[in-house]
Amino acid sequence: MGKRVAIIGAGVSGLASIRSCLEEGLEPTCFERSEDIGGLWKFSEHAEDGRASIYQSVFTNSSKEMMCFPDFPYPDDFPNFMHNSKLQEYITVFSKEKNLLKYIQFKTLVCSVNKRPDFSVSGQWDITTERDGKRESAIFDAVLICSGHHVYPNLPEESFPGLKLFKGKCFHSREYKEPGIFKGKRVLVIGLGNSGCDIATELSHTAEQVIISSRSGSWVMSRVWDDGYPWDMMFITRFETFLKNSLPTIISDWWYMKQMNARFKHENYGLMPLNGTLRKEPVFNDELPACILCGTVSIKPNVKAFTETSAIFEDGTVFEAIDCVIFATGYSYAYPFLDESIIKSKNNEITLFKGIFPPKLEKPTMAVIGFVQSLGATIPTTDLQARWAVQVIKGTCTLPSVTDMMNDIDKKREGKLKWFGTSETVQTDYISYMDELASFIGAKPNIPWLFLTDPKLAVEVFFGPCSPYQFRLVGPGKWPGARNAILTQWDRTLKPMKTRAVGNPQKPCMLCHLVKLFVLPVLFIAVFLALI
Repeated sequence: MGKRVAIIGAGVSGLASIRSCLEEGLEPTCFERSEDIGGLWKFSEHAEDGRASIYQSVFTNSSKEMMCFPDFPYPDDFPNFMHNSKLQEYITVFSKEKNLLKYIQFKTLVCSVNKRPDFSVSGQWDITTERDGKRESAIFDAVLICSGHHVYPNLPEESFPGLKLFKGKCFHSREYKEPGIFKGKRVLVIGLGNSGCDIATELSHTAEQVIISSRSGSWVMSRVWDDGYPWDMMFITRFETFLKNSLPTIISDWWYMKQMNARFKHENYGLMPLNGTLRKEPVFNDELPACILCGTVSIKPNVKAFTETSAIFEDGTVFEAIDCVIFATGYSYAYPFLDESIIKSKNNEITLFKGIFPPKLEKPTMAVIGFVQSLGATIPTTDLQARWAVQVIKGTCTLPSVTDMMNDIDKKREGKLKWFGTSETVQTDYISYMDELASFIGAKPNIPWLFLTDPKLAVEVFFGPCSPYQFRLVGPGKWPGARNAILTQWDRTLKPMKTRAVGNPQKPCMLCHLVKLFVLPVLFIAVFLALI
């Protein structure tokens, strides 16, 4: 074995990192504070300090073909969007199949990660851990931080005057587990994110009244997209990305808003974002529009103030006799075991090259895996991040100079403001980001070459879903089964739905995208003429 690498956390990021280390001949040791793998996806009846927490009814927002480890497809009979228990089952099978569990030290808390005195030369770290009340220290050549960002709840109590006077129950959404105890209650959910909408729609079946308070609105997407196919297999394609990056901004924005409003007019439902052209992560909820139509959930603006029993909204309306307020207000980032100056620089923000590497370290022996957020799935993103990070640690890949990295960070920050607005999260375009990482390790598929040498595969790669298998076609970690996995991805998508045979399964027509390509110039001219 080669260099010793400490991995903090055994969620999907940690498992991807262990596997990447093993692929490159490094020696991983993973520290997990709980007694099992899975991280966010490991359901627990009670929220635990220092651990991510989900509610019983959580389903994935990414479909199975888009969120697998790139060389490990889900079984054919798995549903496209999975309950958390089903995903945990997959993660467990993956870990056993890849023989990862023996590298994990469970019930072990990482207390501190500090540079060694000779760090500028060795790049090594002193890591102190605690298990069963006993502390131990060890030296590692590198550290991969995989502890996630759904751990420390953001409770902006100071933003709500009078909240301390409120006599009802208040808690963060991470404490929510199931709807039974809210039967007949009047509930206010603050926040229009995925958790807030999931909780509100679930409570609408048992609570007396549910109101969601939203400061800025959000696009709400359904998991069921065009012609009934999974949304991400139709929406996250290289062709769509090509159009977004090639069309004039005014046309791109118009097309994006048209797609977001295709299912229903957000203005009519009180959901319209303040800036609809921003590509902020939308909410995925199949029930919310119907709940609003049926009156079981209502949308209100931001809360102006609380009284002992009610909430006064910015439009002057009041929600009386509230029993419970649930803050679905997201999470804050914290790495309590680490000197924050290592990963924070400008304006006390977390500053990472490509969302992974602290740019000012004397030696590139620390990486943060799973910090970046995009519209794409987490598992393939962390897999590719870990593959690149391990190559850098091993010395196969090198990072640019500090100046170049900081310039790139500034450039990306400007792009983020344009496409995603102000946000604490490191948001990015999924395909562009994945291609960028893949190019660093020689794993980016060459589309023009594919059209020349394997046109059947090329059509699927460019016009079809940008599935994880694409990033194991070539380069280090190449998987011989990648081509077949891409060509059969729609078979696995349709298989679990074929429980009643009614004709032949209907796959999407890739040629329809070619038609779009020819129609778009006509569309552009029509819109241009309409504007002059």
